[in-house]
Formats: sequence, C-alpha cells, structure tokens
Amino acid sequence: MNSLVITLCVFVAAVSMIAAFPQNVVDDRVLARSNNQISIVRQASDGPNPDGSYSYSYETGNGIQAQEDGHLNNVGTDQEALEARGSYSYTDNEGNIFQVSYVANENGFQPEGAHLPSVPPLIQRALQYIAEHPEENGQE
Repeated sequence: MNSLVITLCVFVAAVSMIAAFPQNVVDDRVLARSNNQISIVRQASDGPNPDGSYSYSYETGNGIQAQEDGHLNNVGTDQEALEARGSYSYTDNEGNIFQVSYVANENGFQPEGAHLPSVPPLIQRALQYIAEHPEENGQE
C-alpha cells in the first residue's frame, strides 16, 4: 500500500479519535475558550516523510495532550505495515486524569491505561495454551 495513503489514513484516524473525546471533558480551572472554542496552546508535527515516518503532538487549553510517532515496518515486502505509537490524556469534570498509551500496527490497536479493563490471568493462560497447541484446534 502506498505510504502516503497509509499516513493519510492514520492522520484521519487520529483526527477522528480527537473528535470522539466526550464533549463534557472540560476543566473550568484551565479553560482557554473564545466563542466556545478551545485553543491549541502547543503543537508540533513532522512529516509525512518520504520513508513513511511522521510525528505530531499537541496540547489544548483545557489540558488535553496527545502525541504520536509512526513509521513503516517491513518496507518493500508483502508484510509492509504502518506502526504508530502514541499517547493521549485528558481530565474529566471531577478532576480525574485519564491517560492512554497505545501501539497500532499489523496486530491491531493495543491501548493501555489504568482505567481500561484488562484480560484476566486465567484467560491469558488459556489464550497462550491455545497459541502453543494449534494441533489441538485443527490448525496444523
């Protein structure tokens, strides 16, 4: 897939993620509004570069922060895939800070955050067993 198309898709996904933040995530103590618009207080970006890499970061007037770096893995092969690593954080009306770190690659979107549910250890062991014994699952 063309690296420019991949980069564009990641950028659109990032913008969609930002737009999906709950509209009531506002901390009145640090609000920087003008006509109901929240200002961007810091912003940086690089790319997309010819090798498919890019990076961006920003912080808004109400404390939302996000950053992401991306690059192509396995360039020039059938397994070529974009990998993005990043994080974002925001504060809700009660002052709770939510932080998410993630990797997105050929294995899907893999978020981590203290507020996100995790896979129980018993399920993890079962999944590991299934992966280690494909012959028992008709996958030889």
